[in-house]
Amino acid sequence: MFSPVGMNMERGWPGRVDGDRVVQLAAQTLQAFFTGGGGAREHAVYALAEVDFRPPVLHPPSIRVFGDDGEFVFANTANVFGPDDVVPPPEGSALENTDVVVAVIGADEAIGGYTTGTLWRAPDLRGVRTREYALTLGAHVVTPDEHDGPRLDAERDVAARGTTLRAGELLVR
Repeated sequence: MFSPVGMNMERGWPGRVDGDRVVQLAAQTLQAFFTGGGGAREHAVYALAEVDFRPPVLHPPSIRVFGDDGEFVFANTANVFGPDDVVPPPEGSALENTDVVVAVIGADEAIGGYTTGTLWRAPDLRGVRTREYALTLGAHVVTPDEHDGPRLDAERDVAARGTTLRAGELLVR
């Protein structure tokens, strides 16, 4: 997701990075792109230096954060930030962060892509926000075939037990 520099768009547009340019794709969101099968007409082309990257998924249906034991907790879907955003700490609290791998659910409940992320914790707060206060998502989502880091297939299987996964849901490890 991106927007031209200076266009203060909350969500931005889906795009494909192609060398030193970004090609705008005809989809409203990354979720719509995945649900449509990953094919979309191309629109305008922008120089890479002339765009701001937005969170790939601004309002995910859910965020599941997995621990080393394979269990997960749900995280705050309202505190999702882009790669260059400043994450504001809660009043009177400091933040701690951990780098994570994030899988984005695409069509047919499959993993549609991967991105990097930072999980923010607010240890001074009580409850789940102590562990999962906010999530920063990397600028780029790569297809599962392009991803050479840790896979989250086992986490996807756990997340799918007894429910339906929706395009745009995030799995964090």
